[in-house]
Amino acid sequence: MGAQKPLESGFSAEGFIIDQDCFHACTYRTIPASLNGCGWIAAYNLRLFLGHEAAWDQVRREMDEMHFLRMPGPTLMCVMRKYLSKYVPEHRESVGRENAFSAAKASRAGIIRYREGMEPHFVSYIRVGEDAFRFFNMADDFEDCVMPMAQFFAGHCAPGTVIALTV
Repeated sequence: MGAQKPLESGFSAEGFIIDQDCFHACTYRTIPASLNGCGWIAAYNLRLFLGHEAAWDQVRREMDEMHFLRMPGPTLMCVMRKYLSKYVPEHRESVGRENAFSAAKASRAGIIRYREGMEPHFVSYIRVGEDAFRFFNMADDFEDCVMPMAQFFAGHCAPGTVIALTV
């Protein structure tokens, strides 16, 4: 096992979290956030894009406390919905690959719940051009990347349910 990445290297120059591997010293749902922190990271990044005053650690703690059971696991959709309803009430949820794709492609920013390979994952994104989106914390070697939404869906969304939470 290689050396652990420092926390500071997990952020972009603008303050977006781009690499959850750097959050090994923080816990989320009783285990290192490097293993399961994608949900709170996506929520933090969306709030940062929207100009909200929110510290990453505050987002992590609040979403962690929203889980009823104190046990290891990912961010549950019910927690993501509750958190976004509180802080981003204008968000819209679209379920199903085609609905999620259409909503995400038309949005300014959002969070997509999908499977990256075999792993359930949340990724945040922002629009940076006509058909260009910047994705944060997607996967190793795709920590901070720009691509069309169609390329993301074709290359990263494994079969299964896809949910887009968009603004």
